[in-house]
Amino acid sequence: MVTEQASSADTQALAQEFVQFAIESGVLRFGEFKTKAGRMSPYFFNAGLFDDGAKLSRLAQFYAKALLASGIEFDMIFGPAYKGIPLGAAVAIELARLGKNVPFAYNRKEAKDHGEGGSLVGAPLKGRVLIVDDVMSAGTAARESIALIKAAGATPHAMAIALDRQEMATEKQADGSVQDVPHSAVQYVRNTLGMGVCCIAQLSDLLAYLSAQDGNEMGQHLPKVQAYRDRYGV
Repeated sequence: MVTEQASSADTQALAQEFVQFAIESGVLRFGEFKTKAGRMSPYFFNAGLFDDGAKLSRLAQFYAKALLASGIEFDMIFGPAYKGIPLGAAVAIELARLGKNVPFAYNRKEAKDHGEGGSLVGAPLKGRVLIVDDVMSAGTAARESIALIKAAGATPHAMAIALDRQEMATEKQADGSVQDVPHSAVQYVRNTLGMGVCCIAQLSDLLAYLSAQDGNEMGQHLPKVQAYRDRYGV
């Protein structure tokens, strides 16, 4: 059964707090940014800029709180290379601090042919695996992680991400062109792959935050973000 993140005042408050934290940390920025899909986005989220101990610790707290509120059950955490490695490790540490101690593993981009060898590091992949990453765009990284987990004989059960952009995914066509599809990467993972997805915040939460900033400098970004949502949103 696919488990949706609980919708409540608590999770909405957590999402608003996270959006503010991401903006203050310089992780969520406004301007003109070209996405992998070739779209010009008025905002950009780069989890790699949670780049010191305090930020990473607080980020892990957001992930852990969202996961515990979601009701998603899992037996271990997998962090896909590269951003998912520190994220997954930090979330595993925070969950253990909160009383849920689970094994953690990650992959290398290139398999190692000496020492322990292979592309997987950490605990053996088994049971229901939670994949921890920053965002999902086309879902390519998710599919790679899912294939690795299945090849190890474990079950890719759910994903935890920081931000759901809530926009149409893209798929490469036979002629090499890229085309928009009428679902997001998150919807694909939930509805087609049957996995749970827990996100700390969504684009709708960012829009709600900007709406509440009406009259100040931050609120000026609302029209462009809303227009992007109207054009590419799902």
